[in-house]
Amino acid sequence: MFLKRFYIWAFIISSGFILNLSSCKKNKKVIKQTEVTFKKEGELTIYKSIDSTEVKLDIEIADTDFDIQTGLMYRNSMDTNQGMLFVFDDVKERFFYMKNTKIPLDIIYINDNKKIVSFQKNAKPFDESSLPSNFPAKYVLEINAGLVDTWPLSVGDSINYTAQ
Repeated sequence: MFLKRFYIWAFIISSGFILNLSSCKKNKKVIKQTEVTFKKEGELTIYKSIDSTEVKLDIEIADTDFDIQTGLMYRNSMDTNQGMLFVFDDVKERFFYMKNTKIPLDIIYINDNKKIVSFQKNAKPFDESSLPSNFPAKYVLEINAGLVDTWPLSVGDSINYTAQ
């Protein structure tokens, strides 16, 4: 008799546990990420030294610790005439990576005289490999991959920007 009651109680408890688990699965919330969209914070002009042509961009400016750490992470796209300019307080070799960045980018390193010192072309989405500037830089400009070649930019070209 005792064994029969034990099995009945074990059945009741395990049934309740299974029902509780199945209700947890039904109530599981799906977290939808808010899409991060471009917010124009300034304008930037790239001056090509070879032929004096100019390339004009709308830019977001990353100049706070949070903005610098986040960069273009979680973005689904960026227009051709858009970019993000990172502005640092000091001049030193920079190392960027593509953690949580969905779109391929060209990364342009710029010194304190606002001259381009190096590029990292076609940085691959989600790749956490270090992408060094190889030279001291105060600014970093991120644009869509392929634009460095499309616009043919070169080391020695310069930039100027205004914040809104």
